[in-house]
Amino acid sequence: MTFLPLRKIAEPGTRALATEWLESISATLDDSNADRVALCRENLTALYYPEYVGNWETAVADTSIPFATRIALSSMDSRNITLEPEYYGETDEAKFQRVKPLLWFWYSFDRSPAGAQNVWLGVELRRILAKHIFKRCGENFKAFQFVEVSFGYNMEVGDNVVVHRHVLLDDRGGIRLGNNVSISDYANIYSHTHSIVEQRDVTNATTVIEDGVRITYHATVLAGVQVHEQGMVGAMAVATKDVRPYHVYVGIPAKSVRVKPNAPDATMILRTTGERKST
Repeated sequence: MTFLPLRKIAEPGTRALATEWLESISATLDDSNADRVALCRENLTALYYPEYVGNWETAVADTSIPFATRIALSSMDSRNITLEPEYYGETDEAKFQRVKPLLWFWYSFDRSPAGAQNVWLGVELRRILAKHIFKRCGENFKAFQFVEVSFGYNMEVGDNVVVHRHVLLDDRGGIRLGNNVSISDYANIYSHTHSIVEQRDVTNATTVIEDGVRITYHATVLAGVQVHEQGMVGAMAVATKDVRPYHVYVGIPAKSVRVKPNAPDATMILRTTGERKST
């Protein structure tokens, strides 16, 4: 077996400056009475339109400035945009409005010159924001660029979770990620489903990804599925039913093709039944 550890690279020249910025954001969010809308607006304006930092409100109302510029400026304030969960009947308005500015900050930062493919700064900022968006967020959470969550406040995340690029975490019905979970690029995890007869007939179901699970490239986990500990959903697979512990599932719909060589004996015995051994 070949292990390929991550390289240590030279620190960016702006790391001290960026660290000071991150610390100021973290300190603000640690205050339960902080104005999250203002935090989002001020920082996004500074990232996108620094010339308007001191006169944002005046600029938005200034008819001499082109319409498109004023619309873009107004969008720095999360109250002036809408996100998809706001249209859903089951959304807890109080909870969502509390996390909405931070979600908008997260998404907009990823599309800014400072964000984009900037790995270290992006990971650190999202880690700070996640602790104030998610229902629970463990230590060492790492999300790469363009990760999106739906509601945010229905996310429960354990320790040492890694979520790679362009992942969708649809937590409408709730998502629980255990410790040491890895979700690869372009994967999708859902927690709601629609009736095949009536699209407006929605069923929410919590999706659970247990400790040590890997959801690999472009894979999909459907609502209500439980991927048990050390399970693996292979590339392009669609998990429509529970994934057994230590099993590797591939295909559409995903089915078990092997048991991981590190599986304990109890799991090996149960590999054909799909039953969990009672404790």
